[in-house]
Amino acid sequence: MPQKSKTDKKPGVCIPWEEKRKEIPKISGDENLIRKIWQGNDALAYTYIWHCLLSF
Repeated sequence: MPQKSKTDKKPGVCIPWEEKRKEIPKISGDENLIRKIWQGNDALAYTYIWHCLLSF
């Protein structure tokens, strides 16, 4: 049986902001605003995935 891998992700998160931040170039605007929007969209994606898994 395969071993389960540990993850540092918090519940309700697909891709943490800290991980996504490494992928994007320098931000010239308000980084806190972008982080808040990213986390909101990420939470919606997480909820959608769970909804699909549990509904069907």
